[in-house]
Amino acid sequence: MPALEQLKNTIFNLSNEHDFEQAALTIFQIQAKNNSVYGQFVQNLGVEPKNVTQIADIPFLPIQFFKTKEIKTGTWQPEITFTSSGTTGATISQHQVKELALYKQSFITAFKRFYGEPSAYCILALLPAYLERTGSSLVLMADELIKQSSKSQSGFYLNDYLNLIETLKQLAQNNTPTLLLGVSFALLDVAEMLEGFNYPNLIVMETGGMKGRRKELIREELHAILMQAFGTISIHSEYGMTELLSQAYSKGKGLYQSPPWMKISTRDTTDPLSMVAPGATGGLNVIDLANLYSCSFIATEDLGRVYGDGSFEVLGRFDQSDIRGCNLMVL
Repeated sequence: MPALEQLKNTIFNLSNEHDFEQAALTIFQIQAKNNSVYGQFVQNLGVEPKNVTQIADIPFLPIQFFKTKEIKTGTWQPEITFTSSGTTGATISQHQVKELALYKQSFITAFKRFYGEPSAYCILALLPAYLERTGSSLVLMADELIKQSSKSQSGFYLNDYLNLIETLKQLAQNNTPTLLLGVSFALLDVAEMLEGFNYPNLIVMETGGMKGRRKELIREELHAILMQAFGTISIHSEYGMTELLSQAYSKGKGLYQSPPWMKISTRDTTDPLSMVAPGATGGLNVIDLANLYSCSFIATEDLGRVYGDGSFEVLGRFDQSDIRGCNLMVL
């Protein structure tokens, strides 16, 4: 579709709310017409696409549809399919991706926006639960960031905690800017092995998820343990999921910022078609314009608050949601 091809070149350069809204409305019209699942969903709600003239009128597709349907705008074969982790026996989500380059452009552009060039960091990935399966978008992202790093120690450390700790000590000695990206339970494992470690130039970024390996902790407790162990003043977090091609980042206290092509809003927990005021708790809806060829308008199973400046925090999940290991801790 020519219009989507055109948008590929513009969505990552949006500079204001008006441009975002215009792009979102254009994408909505295309997806409502050319995405059979989303189009049927919109129709079943009684929404006439031609009458949708503002973002507030756009319906959000429940994320559960990625577990049972092919969410595709247009007809094409996926270059890659991302899959969620899920518990044993649970139905997993599948996100078919038409162009892997689009995903790479999204996460690299966002990373540079929040952290600068990946080449400036030594990037250490501690993602055992994700490396033990296929189809992880997080592993692919970490792998690309590692490739773009200029530091020889960059890489995946899987369960090799002793080697990771020795590498961290060497990097700390040289005061090398370092990003340690890890799943929560693995970061806690390493934290318990550290003594007297102090590395203010280290960014520890947790992706959430105990995956049944440890007792769930509230964010404040987890971050306090990690700050004490790694000698940092804050713990960063990444908010992403299988069904999205974009990520938001928190540089501390669990308060996330989105890149300009991704926006979060909150819906009423008892009426999914009604929105709640800024600062009130609700279900998180995501507009991810990078989801050009799937669906850009997703109603997640996450609970949170969105504030007037667009920042947001994640408070947990709906009780009936399947537990997935990607990005949340139960509060």
